[in-house]
Amino acid sequence: MRLDKFLKVSRIIKRRTIANEACDSGRVSVNGNIAKASYDVKVGDVLELRFGEKITKFEVLEVLEHVSKDTASQLYRVIG
Repeated sequence: MRLDKFLKVSRIIKRRTIANEACDSGRVSVNGNIAKASYDVKVGDVLELRFGEKITKFEVLEVLEHVSKDTASQLYRVIG
């Protein structure tokens, strides 16, 4: 699954266009490398999002195309 779509499906970022813009501006990295929106997310990847001074890391636990709002948080684990 594309990185921008995963961010939207997991509800880490609310809209896919905003997720795409975050990737394009270099605010999203995967496993320590800045990633494009087209990056193919896999289980075990560590995503790092930078918004201003705040840096949040997530570990991908599962990759699913469609998820309900209640189970979206089960796709990832917050590391820091």
